[in-house]
Amino acid sequence: MDEPQVLIVGGGPAGMVAGYLFARAGVRTLVLEKHGDFLRDFRGDTVHPSTLDLFDELGLYDRLLGRPHDKVEQLSASIGGERFAVADFSRLPGRARFIALMPQWEFLDFLAGEARKLSAFALRMECEATGLIEEGGRVRGVTLKDGRAIRAGLVIAADGRGSVLRKASGLPLRDLGAPIDVFWFRVPKEGKGGDTTTGGYIDKGEMVVALDRSDYWQCARVIGKGEADAVRAKGLERFRADVSDAAPILRDHIDAVRSWDDVKLLRVSLDRLERWNKPGLLAIGDAAHAMSPVGGVGINLAIQDAVAAANILAGPLAEGRDVEPLLGKAPARREFPVKVIQAVQRTVHRRLIGPARATVDPRPPALFRAAISLPLARRLFAGFVGLGVRREHIRSPKA
Repeated sequence: MDEPQVLIVGGGPAGMVAGYLFARAGVRTLVLEKHGDFLRDFRGDTVHPSTLDLFDELGLYDRLLGRPHDKVEQLSASIGGERFAVADFSRLPGRARFIALMPQWEFLDFLAGEARKLSAFALRMECEATGLIEEGGRVRGVTLKDGRAIRAGLVIAADGRGSVLRKASGLPLRDLGAPIDVFWFRVPKEGKGGDTTTGGYIDKGEMVVALDRSDYWQCARVIGKGEADAVRAKGLERFRADVSDAAPILRDHIDAVRSWDDVKLLRVSLDRLERWNKPGLLAIGDAAHAMSPVGGVGINLAIQDAVAAANILAGPLAEGRDVEPLLGKAPARREFPVKVIQAVQRTVHRRLIGPARATVDPRPPALFRAAISLPLARRLFAGFVGLGVRREHIRSPKA
């Protein structure tokens, strides 16, 4: 490909969706991905109704769901051994009335396959960007690990929460503070019989989340920020016992966690750029705002960023217009939902997770009991989690 009009650094959900949409509009688009494939344990595998509805608008819904996935139609919480239904997705508008638990490598491989059908799209694997080319006060491209450089009309940083381009750009970052980290692991389960409700377990001073993945539970144990070494020092047997006490559903097969190699640490970040763009550069997704795993909204927010960017920029770029005056419009649109959801996540950190981990024998507040007993409350919560705030729709053109 000649010098691309748009160079996207990062082949995650935000980068791949943006790449597809810009190329779909006829914009010469190049996506760089530093790894050689998508076969990695991402953990963030929740594809929410907001994202599924976008694929429906693109005519890709049925093909996407042809990939392996599990459906979550309800979320529950077990507090002190008492079960509560907290979200019911069955009344949402649109076709997608569930969360799809799809391995992210399947999601990304699907997107790559669809994007490669577009003549304006190119994807380079094992191509790692290490810095920015800046000339005359404007970003003109990126430098690569192998010493080469790629120039482009517009660079989009979609290289995740550890974004190299974000750091190189000097854009101001606000750290909101995340008081938790998370251990991720898998526990086998026997078929779909018995209790298969996806949700959280709060008990004995612990919080555990279990996502039903047909033949195994994808689990997360919440710990305090920086406590990983202390938890490991107590030994794996203690780890398994603490998890089982909080989430008895895992007890029969928790021994499948045989070593610390089976337990992956996610160091949780919660931050956002105070400005997402500078001349020639736009940041989206985790590169613009790292989210807590609370609600599993991270990849879905990132995809909403990509859609907003394409809605605003793809048409003018396809017409050969200068989009620099438009570059701030995507952040202006997406900052509000990001701020709202991060505020909710911070509240959950302080008001739910913190007290839960400090209480051996938790008792659900009366107000919580009253609210969650109402079907309307469960539908509203499902709408907030599943559809988000100010969700996007496909407005970018098709060439």
